[in-house]
Amino acid sequence: MISESEHNKNDNQRIVIRLLVLVVAMFGFGYALVPLYDVFCDITGLNGKTGDRVSANSQRIIDESRTVKVTFLASLNESMPWEFKPQQQFVEVHPGQPMTIQYSAINKSNKPITGQAVPSVAPGLAAAYFQKTECFCFTQQELKPGEEKLMPVTFVVDAELPRHMNELVLSYTFFTSDKKTNSQATPIELSLNQD
Repeated sequence: MISESEHNKNDNQRIVIRLLVLVVAMFGFGYALVPLYDVFCDITGLNGKTGDRVSANSQRIIDESRTVKVTFLASLNESMPWEFKPQQQFVEVHPGQPMTIQYSAINKSNKPITGQAVPSVAPGLAAAYFQKTECFCFTQQELKPGEEKLMPVTFVVDAELPRHMNELVLSYTFFTSDKKTNSQATPIELSLNQD
């Protein structure tokens, strides 16, 4: 006959084993999130994950037999005191043809603000056929109080874009950025500056 203390000991061991399995499973899931997120972004075009297919083609072929309408959208994080908009609502391009358009931003506040634009392309499956070769979203943008800035975007829609996709949307959302990547001091520099 098993005593109550041995029965409790067996129950405790089962609980500990289950908790350890749960911890390992949670760690594995957390570890897998980064590659899963990258795959999700590649598929949907979120977070600027675009153009892998286009960059693989060293020679650009222009398909003059059709045009693709690219619509431009702009939005701001709710705490961003800027005005931000595209200079034109849409363009029609031949797949493979490089195109440059401009967005404008105005800092409506009385202090300098650094922002970072996050792009997305819709429909998500078209993101693999869309490449930005020049974009203000590649770096942070700082605007002084009242400053207005024109920011170019140069892009190419791949000639291999499926024929049923004849309309794309390029959207940017600007967020305030607390960090300035170019002027951050390293801990060593900070300790030297304190002497």
